[in-house]
Amino acid sequence: MAFLIRMGIPEMENLWNKLQKEYKSGTISKKDAVLYKKWGKALKLLSENPRHPSLQSHDINQLSERYGMRVWQSYLENKTSGAMRMFWVYGPDNQSITIVGLEPHPEDSKNGAYNRIKLSDLPELSNDK
Repeated sequence: MAFLIRMGIPEMENLWNKLQKEYKSGTISKKDAVLYKKWGKALKLLSENPRHPSLQSHDINQLSERYGMRVWQSYLENKTSGAMRMFWVYGPDNQSITIVGLEPHPEDSKNGAYNRIKLSDLPELSNDK
């Protein structure tokens, strides 16, 4: 089953749209272009199979408890300084995954690093599909 990827409102949607617009117009910075490509690849894999091995998806208990729903983390990159992580939840319906955060990997989860991560809101389910 393929999942519809939704962007959390408003932060994730704004960031994705900005990167996409700058990439298409050729005004994107090198750093943002790398992020855009890695994020795009991860989103494609996530939509096809949230448990794809290269994503290394796993739930984050600290965030799940804080937000009252199971929050997952997937890799955009690994073994680099500040490796980016994508945070997501299933929903708002059974066929959707919502991206609720994009952050560098917390350096030390034992020192409350996940407490510094702020996730965006889950969008309302609309009836106009």
